[in-house]
Amino acid sequence: MDSQTAVATQTAHDPSMTGRLKPDSLGVLGILFFVLSAQAPLTGIAGAVPIAVAIGNGAGVPAAYLAAGIIVLLFSVGFVAMGRHVVDAGAFYTYIGKGLGRTTGSGSAGIALFAYCAVQAAMYGLYGATVSGLVEHYTDVHVAWWIWTLGTMVVIQVLGASGIEMGARILAVFVLAEFSILIAFALVTLVKGGGPEGLGFTDSFSPSAALSGAPGVALMFAVASMFGFEATAIYGEEAREPRKTVPRATYLAVAVVTGFFAFTSWMLVSAHGASRVTGEAGKAVGSGDATSFVFAPIADLFGGWADDVLPILLATSLFAGILAFHNSANRYLFSLGRERLLPHGLTALNRRHSPWAAGIVQTLIAAVLVLPFAILGKDPVLTLFSWFSGVAVLGVMLLYFLTSVSVVAFFRRSRADTRPWNTLVAPTLGALGIAGAIWLIVANFTTLIGGDRTTALWLELTVPAVLLLGVAAARLTRTRTAG
Repeated sequence: MDSQTAVATQTAHDPSMTGRLKPDSLGVLGILFFVLSAQAPLTGIAGAVPIAVAIGNGAGVPAAYLAAGIIVLLFSVGFVAMGRHVVDAGAFYTYIGKGLGRTTGSGSAGIALFAYCAVQAAMYGLYGATVSGLVEHYTDVHVAWWIWTLGTMVVIQVLGASGIEMGARILAVFVLAEFSILIAFALVTLVKGGGPEGLGFTDSFSPSAALSGAPGVALMFAVASMFGFEATAIYGEEAREPRKTVPRATYLAVAVVTGFFAFTSWMLVSAHGASRVTGEAGKAVGSGDATSFVFAPIADLFGGWADDVLPILLATSLFAGILAFHNSANRYLFSLGRERLLPHGLTALNRRHSPWAAGIVQTLIAAVLVLPFAILGKDPVLTLFSWFSGVAVLGVMLLYFLTSVSVVAFFRRSRADTRPWNTLVAPTLGALGIAGAIWLIVANFTTLIGGDRTTALWLELTVPAVLLLGVAAARLTRTRTAG
């Protein structure tokens, strides 16, 4: 065997020499499970729907989810068109860089990494509190929330390093479990003809219902619930036939997520009764246990066992979301290392083709974000979860907007795809819808994070600050490289 053949053979068997993630690892369903895990459907339904109903547009909340789905679908058209020409684990920042320049793309990379790490830290807060409460309920033993959180960080790190296929299998089990009970509740309620006032289709989907109360607040929470679907592109490098798999996974994810949230929230409204649902949601939120708005009608329908199962499924829902965002964030770190925007050591892969070095750094970032809340004795739900989930949603919505603008700029310049709907009309409409959503989020940010205006302002400012830091770091890196 000559030296050239030996090097080629060694490269094929040693992923650390390739700088590429493992190809042909995920199909459409595998990517879909990662997306649905990031959505944390039970967390989204039990956490966002009661608040959206209570202070948003009441029985019209399902229409808000439908409207959010349409906005995301319009965004997805251009997102998918760009994905046919760019396949990279960096997704957002790579797409933005293609249309708006590498400096803007690099700045957006900072926002993407910050948003994914922030939402994961937020989930760690709610997860730790949930598990601590479950253990205390069943054993009368109190263990601080942050101990469960730190222990789970180790587990997530191990699973993340075990290969993308292992993660997909684990997430499939958890996602199917939480989806099954929510869909079963919704379907049974539908077949039974709804709750005390019937199905109430017009009570939820008529224009008057959709525009009643504070529809902007409801739309804000609906858009926030869609967070994570864009992960389809992050796994493009590991997908089978990415130019076919990623578009299919993206459209399927948008359809499933939109249909799931609109249908399930509609059946929840029906189960309570359209005339009573706002009051019931307000009572649940006011009691400090918003999940009772969702868990109570499910337990009434299926029996008391649901009261025991649902909190456990909430914990596994959060665990699945944490693992999904861990995988997304470490692939961003890996891609930034490959582009030399971060230390090249982040591109190190293990024998399972997993970015283990990036995974360790991501886990350390999560610990750095979580530990101050533990040290200061802050409530993990009212502060860590609420603050970081809010700022993550704002960051990702800004990325959606920049990506839509970049799609139009890229195709106007390159003419690589001349279809007007895919490269101009839909991305422009998506950008306008997302701009409106950003305005709603900023205007109602105090409500979104459940905090005071001063805290909200500081959190809002972190997003442009991270963008500017990313731009400055990119320029400094290129200056040093050129020198």
